[in-house]
Amino acid sequence: MARVVVLGAGFAGLWAAIGAARKRDEIGAGHDIEIRVIDRNPYHNIRVRNYEVDLSEVAIPLAQLLDPIGVSHGLGEVESVDPVRRQITLVTSGGKETLAYDRLVLALGSEVMRPDIPGLADHAFDVDTYAAALRLEDHLTSLGRNALSPGRSTVVVVGAGFTGIEVAAELPDRLARAGIIGSRRIILVDPNPAVGATIGAQAHPVIATALSSLEIETRLGLRVVSVDPAGIRLSSGEFIPTQTVIWCAGMRASPLAADFPGVRDRLGRLLVDPVMRVADVAGVFAAGDVASSVVDGLHPTVMSCQFARPMGRFAGHNVVADLVGQPLLRLRIDWYVTVLDLGSWGALYTEGWDREVRTTGAAAKVTKQTINRKRIYPPLTGSKDDLFAAAVPTVQAPPPTYGVRQR
Repeated sequence: MARVVVLGAGFAGLWAAIGAARKRDEIGAGHDIEIRVIDRNPYHNIRVRNYEVDLSEVAIPLAQLLDPIGVSHGLGEVESVDPVRRQITLVTSGGKETLAYDRLVLALGSEVMRPDIPGLADHAFDVDTYAAALRLEDHLTSLGRNALSPGRSTVVVVGAGFTGIEVAAELPDRLARAGIIGSRRIILVDPNPAVGATIGAQAHPVIATALSSLEIETRLGLRVVSVDPAGIRLSSGEFIPTQTVIWCAGMRASPLAADFPGVRDRLGRLLVDPVMRVADVAGVFAAGDVASSVVDGLHPTVMSCQFARPMGRFAGHNVVADLVGQPLLRLRIDWYVTVLDLGSWGALYTEGWDREVRTTGAAAKVTKQTINRKRIYPPLTGSKDDLFAAAVPTVQAPPPTYGVRQR
């Protein structure tokens, strides 16, 4: 029996597994091809919702999604991959194990970058994983129960990119839920001269208006020098008393990408062709944040579920097609949008690689909630047919917009 192994059960890994099972079912190879998913967690995390107030629906048991389609799944930390021997070394509860594969889909995603800043590793929170998001939630809840003290009601978010802005914009509601109101301060720190430096010039005034409405302060053009239990020091010399520092300053592909030969981009991502094959590595496909593919003839993918999900579906289909000698499908995506959550103020919807602002405020918030709560979820019915229908290797149309579009 041939074995397909999918490493990672995030957006790309989950859809690669379902896509592979769908293709296996289509060709009637259920008894000839084993599909196995390995992840450090027994759940699929709707990672892009880890910043939200309510985390009750952001972790879905893998058994609910993979058992109905005959895909096995195991817990383990991937220590290394040997693409020559086609072997994976795992650290599991029973010790080290070696898992052989005939075809591999690498979908180990990305992780937040933590530079060597004194105190950062020990004293900063993040929302990179579900476990980290729960840790932050528990911390904020505990603050609300504590007596008033220096820094209790101040939160500093470092990194004013997509994640940092969404974290900061949601904090007024999160702090209110924890019982911290009135004197609270939220401060957004970034080394760039503008908030959302990569989101586009058209977006800057919209984001500034939203942050002002939410009473979020900014410290721009500054870096973090150190973090300790009492607060954070910036390169300007300012010391901000706080018990809560949330680190959102940049992402990098899984370090396991370094186990494979070939060129990687500045984010450590493996370069893959339009069928999701890793260049010059036999039997290996990659998808999601660990991979970079030019999907419209010009632009490489960015780290987002917008690209991870279709990359996963195509990788899953193609890895089985490759195994049985059938033609592979090329992924092409001709549209790109961003929808930035701005908390109770609303949201910001942009279209195109130049990020033209199309809708803002409450109208854009409806689109954001449609994406976060419906569009990116796998079917939860437990039905094989529903799961396979969602894994068809096609590209969805852009998400809907509501209200008056900007011109």
